[in-house]
Amino acid sequence: MRLIPQKSRDYKGKAYYKFFIVVPSKIMKQLGWKGGEELEAEVKDKKLIIEKG
Repeated sequence: MRLIPQKSRDYKGKAYYKFFIVVPSKIMKQLGWKGGEELEAEVKDKKLIIEKG
């Protein structure tokens, strides 16, 4: 997987970014996920947990 930064805007001389996680098709298929679905995320013990919403 890869974490991709994308600049969303500049404000008062500071750049702000959004980050995207690229999930391989194989993993998407195993999870039964499809593009555009709502997901929920939480951080637990310094781990990111992502589930269908």
